[in-house]
Amino acid sequence: MIWMNGWVWMIAALVLAALELILPGWFFLGSAIAAAIMGAMILMGLWTGGLPMALVVVAVLTGVSWFVMRRLMGSQKGQVRIWDRDINDN
Repeated sequence: MIWMNGWVWMIAALVLAALELILPGWFFLGSAIAAAIMGAMILMGLWTGGLPMALVVVAVLTGVSWFVMRRLMGSQKGQVRIWDRDINDN
């Protein structure tokens, strides 16, 4: 069972992080963080569950990490962009 190897999860995390560089949107970064956490849990011997439960845990961790990143680094409330120059002005 290749998915029980923690290094596979770590490689998946790196691939997802690289994908975030190509297609930014916070989702791939959240998935990369979740895959890295799952890989660390497997490498430390903390995870002994099956693949379906691992995928559920990764999905939950993705949502939590996305929410935390959005709260910490997302747009500020009340932030307004003021345009002082029109693109059509010469």
